[in-house]
Amino acid sequence: MTVNAIYILLALFLLWMLYKQFAPVSGLRNLTPQQFKSEYKGNKLVDVRESHEFKGGHITGAVNIPLSQLSKRLGEIPQERQVYLYCQSGMRSKQAAMLLSRSGYSQLAHLRGGILTWNGPTHK
Repeated sequence: MTVNAIYILLALFLLWMLYKQFAPVSGLRNLTPQQFKSEYKGNKLVDVRESHEFKGGHITGAVNIPLSQLSKRLGEIPQERQVYLYCQSGMRSKQAAMLLSRSGYSQLAHLRGGILTWNGPTHK
C-alpha cells in the first residue's frame, strides 16, 4: 500500500467520523429553549451530563443519567413516552439520542445548544 493510499483511507475515515458525529438522528427533534420549555414538563427529562456537572445546576425536574452510564440504565427511561434530553452544549444529548434510537426509542427531543442556552428554572 502506498503512502497516498494510506492518506486517502485516513481522510475517508475522518470524514466518516465527522458524518457520524453531525448526521441527523432518526426521530430526534431539535428544540429551541422556548420549544423545550413549553414541552418538557410532565415528560421524562434526562440530563446526560456527568454527576458533578448536574450537581452544579440542572433544569428543575431532570433526572441525571450520564451518557457514560446510559446504556446500563435504559430501564429507567420509558420507551412509550416522549423523552427530553439535554447536556452542556447539545453534543452529548445528541449522542444519547443516537444510542436511545438504536435501542428502540422513537419519541426523542433534545435541547439544541444545551443548558448553555437555557434561562429557565434551574435547581442547584
